[in-house]
Amino acid sequence: MSLSKDEIAAAAADLFQAEKSGAQIGLLSRRHPDMTMDDAYAVQAALVERKRQAGRSIVGWKIGLTSKAMQDVLKIDIPDSGILFDDMLFEDGGTVPPGRFIRPRIEAEIAFAMKAPLSGTSITRDAVLAATDYVAPSLEILDTRILRSDPETGQPRSIVDTIADNAANAGVVLGTQRHDPAAFDLRWTGAILMRNGEVEETGLGAGVLNDPVAGIVWLVERLAAYDQSIRAGDVVLSGSFIRPVEARPGDHFHADFGPFGTVTQTFA
Repeated sequence: MSLSKDEIAAAAADLFQAEKSGAQIGLLSRRHPDMTMDDAYAVQAALVERKRQAGRSIVGWKIGLTSKAMQDVLKIDIPDSGILFDDMLFEDGGTVPPGRFIRPRIEAEIAFAMKAPLSGTSITRDAVLAATDYVAPSLEILDTRILRSDPETGQPRSIVDTIADNAANAGVVLGTQRHDPAAFDLRWTGAILMRNGEVEETGLGAGVLNDPVAGIVWLVERLAAYDQSIRAGDVVLSGSFIRPVEARPGDHFHADFGPFGTVTQTFA
């Protein structure tokens, strides 16, 4: 790690304030050119602690950057992760109030609800399935408290910016359908994402590390490196298999997962 405790705390404070005010901050990767992924996760942890002190409760995890396309954009070869809070849950068919987010985007994902904890560095696919209560269709709402690029240099946001910003995590909409994970081949479970009645993106679960369950395995092993784990009752977003779609005021999103279910959300 290259950042001091004070620098980590300052970055977390800036991100916390950015979310409250709706005003994005500059790139942390420009502020700290030598910032590492460990630094970024330390900032994320400090941000999470600020949210907990403000009364928020952790309800799960999200896995990001699981597709080759998104990894190529940020020049990395591994996913990242962030934390879900209770105020990030939105009802299927509901409406996001105006001004709630800064620059929201939508992704379609398969969500896992866990009935047993998972931890350690030798987790198997079978262990993940055994610990899963159900899987469900979902939409993830992304937002960025950090600018997507530096206005002076044009430098784009990097992986450390995204991780520090809680993996661009902002919201989750769970579909009402609940399925035994063994009832579907999750590699072939996909979605058609429509915005205002027009198809914007399509994809299959295999776009997530060739198997959405593999995303959960990766997350458990990453968490073990930071003395963390998945708890019983957690919801885990396994990663998007489509590119993110901009969510503008007035937009209505409908994700059709076929026999797996549907999810809808409107932005006021």
